Amino acid sequence: MQKFAMFLVAVLAMALAALQPAAAETDKTAGLFVNLTTDDTWSAAKAISFAHQRVLKGGHKPVAIWLNVRAVYLADKKRPSNVPGLLRSADTSIQDMLTAFMADGGRVVMCSACSKAAGLTKADYIDGVEMGTWPVVESLLFDPAVKTLAW
Repeated sequence: MQKFAMFLVAVLAMALAALQPAAAETDKTAGLFVNLTTDDTWSAAKAISFAHQRVLKGGHKPVAIWLNVRAVYLADKKRPSNVPGLLRSADTSIQDMLTAFMADGGRVVMCSACSKAAGLTKADYIDGVEMGTWPVVESLLFDPAVKTLAW
């Protein structure tokens, strides 16, 4: 009888394990569109670092950061780039972070309307920045394989 009880416990344990949902596998084909609206360097550094170090280097593609509203100032090469507190030891500026992100295959897309409102043109931005026409933004924003994250 004791062997039968142990057998039943083992069968029940296997049945319960089979009912547990399997851990979802990460879809590495899914990309990310980060909508960054602030020129606050602490927030921007977190958004850029997340997009670059976690998502892009994690194998997801495409990964794009859309700089709009006040975030357009982050890539202005004439504007001194602040080095956020967490990055002071490495002397890494926001512009350095954006450049490294693009060098690894990330895309930095500027809001054209926000750039115009800020008095900035493509010539004012660091190398590699794309001006965000509607077709560029639409192709990322409405791609079913791309998730959107607002920062």
